[in-house]
Formats: sequence, C-alpha cells, structure tokens
Amino acid sequence: MACQFVLPISFQTSPTILAFVNDHFKARGDLSGLPSVVKKLRGEISDLDKNIGDLHNKLSVVVRAWISRSDDIKSVSHEINDNLRNFDFSLSGGKTSEVDSSKTQGILRSELPILAKEVGRIETLRFYAVTTLQLEALVGDLEDVAFSFLKQRSRNDLLMYLSNASNPTDMKWKQEKLMLAVKAMNNIEEILVNVMDRQPRWSCLLNAVDSRVDNMFVLVRSQALADHRGLLASLGWPPPLMTSNLDNGRRSEISNPLFLMQEDKKETFSLSFISLCALQHLQGRREVRRSSHLGHRVCLNNSLWVFEELVSPIASRVEPHFFKWLVRPKFIFALVYKITRDLIEGIEEVLQPLIDRERLVGYSAREAWVLGMVRMLSEFLKKQMFSVLAEDYHNKNGSAQLKSSWLHLVDLCISFDKQMETLVSSGNPAFQFQHSKGISLLSIFCDQPDWLEIWTELELKDAEEKLKPELYNEKAWVLDVRSCARDIQDTQNESFLLSTREEFKTPLVAGTATQIAWTLIERCQNLPNVLHQVQFIRSSTANFLQYFFDLLLWRHQLMERRTAYLDGDILIKIASLINAARYCESVLHEWSDNVSFLEMKVVENNSIGDTRSSINLQTSFFAIEINCLIKLETDWLEEIMTGLLREFNILSWNYVQNRNQWERDDSFNSVVVPEELTVSVEMVVALDTLKDHFQILKMALNSKDFLDLWRSIAGGLDHFIFSSIILSGVKFSKWGAYQFKADIRALFLVFQPFCTRPEAFFPVVSNTVKLLSLKQEDASHLLGILSKVQSKSECLQQHGMHHVHSDQAEKILKSRLW
Repeated sequence: MACQFVLPISFQTSPTILAFVNDHFKARGDLSGLPSVVKKLRGEISDLDKNIGDLHNKLSVVVRAWISRSDDIKSVSHEINDNLRNFDFSLSGGKTSEVDSSKTQGILRSELPILAKEVGRIETLRFYAVTTLQLEALVGDLEDVAFSFLKQRSRNDLLMYLSNASNPTDMKWKQEKLMLAVKAMNNIEEILVNVMDRQPRWSCLLNAVDSRVDNMFVLVRSQALADHRGLLASLGWPPPLMTSNLDNGRRSEISNPLFLMQEDKKETFSLSFISLCALQHLQGRREVRRSSHLGHRVCLNNSLWVFEELVSPIASRVEPHFFKWLVRPKFIFALVYKITRDLIEGIEEVLQPLIDRERLVGYSAREAWVLGMVRMLSEFLKKQMFSVLAEDYHNKNGSAQLKSSWLHLVDLCISFDKQMETLVSSGNPAFQFQHSKGISLLSIFCDQPDWLEIWTELELKDAEEKLKPELYNEKAWVLDVRSCARDIQDTQNESFLLSTREEFKTPLVAGTATQIAWTLIERCQNLPNVLHQVQFIRSSTANFLQYFFDLLLWRHQLMERRTAYLDGDILIKIASLINAARYCESVLHEWSDNVSFLEMKVVENNSIGDTRSSINLQTSFFAIEINCLIKLETDWLEEIMTGLLREFNILSWNYVQNRNQWERDDSFNSVVVPEELTVSVEMVVALDTLKDHFQILKMALNSKDFLDLWRSIAGGLDHFIFSSIILSGVKFSKWGAYQFKADIRALFLVFQPFCTRPEAFFPVVSNTVKLLSLKQEDASHLLGILSKVQSKSECLQQHGMHHVHSDQAEKILKSRLW
C-alpha cells in the first residue's frame, strides 16, 4: 500500500512554518530542491541537539556542584543544631559541669562568629550561583532571539528584505521576537540592579553580562531600526518635497503618508513604534544604572528614535537643495520650515496617541518632530556653513563681507527659532515652550566656544557701527532746552520718580545706546546654556556699554579743554551728559532686577567659585557698569557745584571784603523802612548770575540731580557766607544788620522757585539773622558777642575744624547772648 502524506490545514500551521515554506517553495519547480532543504534542516536540527546536549552537561555539572555544596551546608547546619541544643540546655537551669560551661563560652566567643561568617559566605555563594544561572538563561534567550534575526536576514537579500518588510505576517513574527528580546533584557536589568544593590563589588559579573548584552543589543536595535525604515519606505516616507513654489510665494501643502495609512498599516506601524520606544527606554535604564555604578551623571538624549528615523530620510532628500542654496541661506530655512509646518499636524495626530498610550512622560510628538528638524538643520549649518565662515575669519581676520554673512546667518537662526516656537505652541494655547532653548539653532555655539567668541566680537563691532551715526550728530547729544522748558515758578507738579527717557531729559544718543545694548542681550536669549549667555553679554553688551561710557567721558574732557568757566552752553552740555549717565544707570538697574539676570548672576558666581558673603553674591549683574556711571555723575555734579560756588565767590568778592558797609554807624533815616532796603550793589551781579544758571540747569538737568545740586549749592553758600562774613571779625551796626538781612532775603529769593522755605537749607545764616534781629537795640553788646564768636572760630580752625555746622553756630551765639 502506497504511503500517503496528509498536509495540515493552512490556518492550523504556525506563521513561522508558512513563512519558511513560502520562502523556499514559491513555484512547483522549487520542489526539486527539497532534498537540499531537508539536508539543511537536519543539519540545523543536529546542531540544536548538540547545543542542547552541551547545555545538559553544563547543567549536570552545576547541579552536582550545588548538591555537594548543599550536603556541606546540611552537615554544618546539623552541627549548629547540636551546639544550639547544648547551649539551650545550659541556659535551661540544668546542672552542668565547669567543663560544659567553658565549652559554651568558647562557642559564644569563637565558634559562633566563625559559624555566622561561614553561613554568610555560603549564602553569598548561593546567591551568586542562582544569579549566574538566571543571567545565563536570560542572556541565552536574548542571544537566541538575536541570532534568529540574523538567520532571517541571511535568507533574504536586501531588496527582498525591503519588499517584505511591510508583510503583516513577517512583521508580526519580528515584533514578537523583538518584544521577547526586550523582555529578556528587562529581566536581566532587574537582576543586575539587584546585584548592584546587594553586591556592588561583583564588577566582573556585571561587566561580563553587560558586554554580552551590549553585543546583542546592537544586533536587536539595528534589526528594529531596519524594520522600521523598511516600513516607512513601504508607506512612502519621505513624501515628495514640492519646492518649486517656494520662490513665487505660493503655498503648496506636502501630503503626509502617516496621515494616509490604512488600518492594517497603522497597526503594523504602531507595533514598530512601541517596540522602538520600549527598546530606547530599556537602553536609558541601562545607562542610568551603569553611570550610577561609576559615580557619573548621565545626560540622556531627549529625542525619540522613531522621530530620528522620520527626519533621517528627509535630511538625505533635502541636502542637495541645501548645497545649491549656500549663497542664499534664506531658502534653506524656508524649506525646512515648510516641511516642518506641513507635516506636523499629521505626525501629531498619528504619534501623540501612541506616546500617550505608552505613558512616555515629558514627550510631545509636536515638539519631538520640531526638535528633530532643528537638529537636522543644525548639523548642516555646523558642518557646511559656520565652519567655513570661522575658517575664513581666522584667515582674513574678519572682513566686512564675512561679518555681514555671519550676522545674517545668525539673524536667520533667531527668526527660525521663533517660527519653530510658534509651531510648537500653536498646537496647545496653554502649552509653554519649555524646551525652546534646548532645540535652538544657537546651540551650535555651545559646542564651539571659539565660534561664540567670533560671534560676540562681530556683534560688538556691528553695535559700535550702528552707534557711530549718532556720535557725529551734535543734536543727538543735547536736548532742545526750549522743548524741555517749564515754568520754574510752578513746583507743584514736579516729579522726582523718573521712568521714561523724556523724564530723564536724556539726549537721543543715550536712548539709542541702550536700545542697541538690549538688542545684543535679546540675540543671545535662545542660547541653551545660561553660562554661555553670561559670556556673550559680558563680551558684547558690557563692552559696548563701556565703549559708550568712555565716549561720555571723552566729550566731557573736550569741554574742559575748550573752556575753563561755566557758561550757559557748557552747563547744558554737562547736564546732558549727566542725564545720559543717570538714564543708563536707571536702565541697568531695571535690567538687573529681571529674573533672568538674577539667575545669570547666580550661575556666574557658582562658575567662578565665589566664596564671598551672601551680600556680595546678591550684587546686581551690571554692578561694575552701574558703579562707573555713579562715579561719572558724582564727579560732574561736583564740578558744576564747585564752578558755581567759585563763580559766586569771585563775583561777590568786593561785597565780602567791604567791611565798612556793616560797621557804618550812620543815623538811620526814619523815612527809609528797614524792610524796604534793596540788596547791596556788589551782591546783585552774583545773585543774578546764580539765578540765570539755576534757570538753565532747571530746564536742562533731570529733576532728581537738580534737586541734589541746588541743595548742595545752598549748603555751600551757607558755609561760605557764615565763614566769610559772620566769622571774619566784622562788627555790625544797626544799619549794617538791616542791610545784611536784606541781602540774605535776596539770596533766599533765588532759591524760592525750588522750595517754599529756602531758609531751611541755610541753617547757619538764617539762625544768625534771627539772633541779630533779637538784639538790634544793643549794638555794642552784639559786637562783643560776634567778637567772641570770631575767637571761637579761630580756635576751631586751629584744631582742623574748617566747617561749623548750624547747631554748633547756634549754640555758640546763644551761649554768648544771654
């Protein structure tokens, strides 16, 4: 009877067998090769049987060793039990001999610690044996999966592999194998973590396992990525890039193959996506564990492999276009933005649910897609554009064309970063672009410190060139006094809380300088590293501000060379410089109070290892620049005050030296009322000149500095009049006392527009006038008092006290008056 073979039903056959049969017997003519296939299968079966036999022998050896060790442990445990029984009997109160007691003490002191140590060693050996067996089994499973991938790939050439990559049956088999590999590596990782916690000194075991797992991981990862690339290729990724309409401004959308997937393709793609994410998560765990074992801090890549695989074929597709547009880089940025914008909606709709299903915390499909495209463009700019410009800079020492090209490229990078930020945040209005600095194109300069230095140097030169047109415009340095004029008699609406450039009466050049400085600061805000932002600002903005401060000082020195006295024009120019410095100081204070600059200051202090007190650590970011401005303002205000006081001294010299006018003892004309006396002729010019200067300064100088200035001048005049007249040994007659009071009233009128009670700012002189009024009927007694005050003044001068305060003068006069 002929032997009949009954073939199994197709749906009862496993997918692996069906795939094998389909690969080897595609046509009837392929049956002729059946003997060779059978021979090959028998060879593989014999190899497998041999491997199983070897494993059985290894297992037998391990089991025998374990049984032998177990017998040793059993004998030791019996001995422990016997000793413990004897020990327990001795503690139960039974009568024992001194020999038994000494034996028990010996056990407690010597044998029991040794026994405990031996038990611990045995437990460690047991844990090592069990762990090694578990790891050997899991690593063996992982190697079987990896070798199965190799055998599968060896049966097909590359073209056949790509054509079958999207086959649902083949993909399902591969995904099952891949998940088995991931499960095995996860189990291995859990065991290794346990080993590292319990026995961190077993570095040889950890290194051996990691070495074998690394080798298998490379194979599994390459297979998973190759499968995913084949799947993407079968889906039509990357899509055709229609760039012909970029030049004429028309918008043409790029179709997204992921958005057009059928259900079966979508399920296959989902499995591949999940497998790659699981594999990447596992690799992250392994890197964290190994870095913690070595005491290092690991910085994991925040991009997903699936998005890198989406971007990689696009990069190879667009690179030829990039090379054609090297001289017109705006088209490069436009093309990348167009691709990113047209495909972002479909990618988010397809991949974001998968990310949410896998609970990948901290990942956004929209942001990951933008991150991948930005990095792709960043790599091209770094290799093909910035590196060439940097080389040209070192060779040509920075030409104008190179500066223009470099800064234009930076402008495009900054504009592109803003566009990418808009794309990411447009998906969710409440979404904050938290990683905007991390995906910025300016991260190129973080990897190349010398490029950062070139950039800052070019930015500084460009900023100085932008300021130069204002430097040669005299109208930009001085405000129009007429436009800033106010009614100096109206002091009700005077404001000393300055905020705007107009309130500071600042010349246009100062506003332009601060705007340029702030533009420099804004250009580095997308640098991912705060310390690099600090370096950029210190090298560009701070140097530019110092350049402007030097210009202020230079213009002041020019005025000192041209004239030695203060006229109206000189006062207006110096006041403009003071206003400019005051405005810049206010702006720098405002910037330093910003949270970003506070963070920069902390990072800067930490980077230089600042061990100073906490007060110094809280110094503002622009402390050096602010102190420089304060010194300039103080010096220039002191110069104005000194000049006005010196001029008043010169103009009132005859008035001060004319003692006869105070000592004249003419009988007072009854027709002339004392209150109607006019100011002395010698005093008129000095007061009129002081009043004119005050009017000019009132209009030209900012209100805060003007307030400090006229108060300081009032204090100086108070001291000058008291020391030059009152303490000069003069003897006042009745008429001289009235004339002195009239002159002082005229002096108060000069300061009347600035305050309601000017006598409050002349404490010594006003108190002297009051005391003179009290004793007008007793002139001889008053002269005696003033002579004693003179002797007191001479005594103070001998002791080096050249200034008499108001309370001291009043105390001297009152003590001699009664």
